[in-house]
Amino acid sequence: MRATPFLRQNAQSVSAALRERVRRPALLKKLADPADLAPLFKNDDYIGWSGFTGVGYPKTVPTAIADHVESNNLQSDPETKKKFNLFVGASVGPEVEDRWARLDMISRRYPHQVGKEVSKGINAGRIEFADKHLSSASVGATPEILQSAEKIIVEVNTVIPNLEGLHDINQSFVPPFRQPYLIKHVKDRIGEPAITVDTDRIVAIVESHKPDNTGPNSPENDESRAIASHLINFLSEEVTAGRLPKNLLPIQSGIGNVANSIIGGLAEGPFDQVQVWTEVLQDTFIRFFDSGKLSFATATSIKFSPEGFDHFYKHWADYKNRLLLRSQQVANSPEIIRRLGVIAMNTPLEVDIYAHANSTNACGSRMLNGLGGSADFLRNAKLSIMHTPSSRPTKSDPTGISCIVPFASHIDQTEHDLDIVVTEQGLADLRGLSPRERAPVIIEKCAHPDYKDLLREYYDRALHECTARGAGHEPHMLRNAFK
Repeated sequence: MRATPFLRQNAQSVSAALRERVRRPALLKKLADPADLAPLFKNDDYIGWSGFTGVGYPKTVPTAIADHVESNNLQSDPETKKKFNLFVGASVGPEVEDRWARLDMISRRYPHQVGKEVSKGINAGRIEFADKHLSSASVGATPEILQSAEKIIVEVNTVIPNLEGLHDINQSFVPPFRQPYLIKHVKDRIGEPAITVDTDRIVAIVESHKPDNTGPNSPENDESRAIASHLINFLSEEVTAGRLPKNLLPIQSGIGNVANSIIGGLAEGPFDQVQVWTEVLQDTFIRFFDSGKLSFATATSIKFSPEGFDHFYKHWADYKNRLLLRSQQVANSPEIIRRLGVIAMNTPLEVDIYAHANSTNACGSRMLNGLGGSADFLRNAKLSIMHTPSSRPTKSDPTGISCIVPFASHIDQTEHDLDIVVTEQGLADLRGLSPRERAPVIIEKCAHPDYKDLLREYYDRALHECTARGAGHEPHMLRNAFK
């Protein structure tokens, strides 16, 4: 490869930590200052970042590019403006992505995000956003991004301890050359502990010292603990009835305070030797491991709080043989989820009286974060569970807005995908029920008391009107459904 102006020539500038991570001497010659990499980034470039749910994402290089754009006032002139098409496995740290959004550096974002500035840009029409199920991309999507990239910048974060051996990475193929994933148990390894790339495509290596900006996990509250209690009682009844084994089936859990409460409840529950097949591990999984009840977990990301990471690193020897990280294409694979019989649990924005769920668009149009991987699991799981508070308070109303609604304003998961809906009010087992049977059960078991009469009135009127005209399978009054 020809010499490049931004590469350092002084081998003495290589830190001992970087030498330990980058073991091929020829690659150390590609060490670069991030501020010198700006010429590589052209307007309308397609850029892929590693990262998933705020961990493992590049920090030093994106910050340097933002510094370059801002200090040179590039966005004020159409001739110098830089906007990029940004592809990431899922969300990354908002201190990086939100700054790009504030500087109007993002033209297109795909597929999942959590930054407030990014969300503003999407809903204002400045950023084109689209997302699909995460199993269709691919921890995070790093393997696929590296396979597709023409130029690769490797940001080596030496502030994070070496986790070598924790990963199981597969190369992806396109049809008709795609192969089955030969995974029959949560612990199975079918790949390599690293990603293989053509080193000629590596144009620079940058050392980073910035930790992941994870922040604290969402705290548990009385509502989330009540939801967890309903779910654990339900799972216990399924074991007693012989429909689940004593150690359950592999668990998938989303993120947020309800998910934290459920995993915390399992750590104190009656089930032993539980296994987990999920996307993201949060702090309560540490408690689950330490309780001795969680035997093995596989995920695509570890999103602990700073305190959680400290505990994890200090007790690395206790966890390293009980944990595996995979690409999201494997973790979210419908094939594997079905084979393992995963129990999937996720939180929506709202669920309607027939069990259609909205996970993405408030009031049908305002994008929040994106679909994520919930539908990958809910459509293929042995048990598909949606858990949500029955209502969300507003500034002026302590009860707030009902999360059980007549008709979901946007539908990400259909009635055909969900088996169980649970709120702090109770649990609705919908298996085998027709739509007309589902609605009264969901209203009675899950709706907030302040909204039950309104929902019953809507359903009764819809049932009367639709049955009278021979359209009573799933009764609705569209003129009233969203009032």
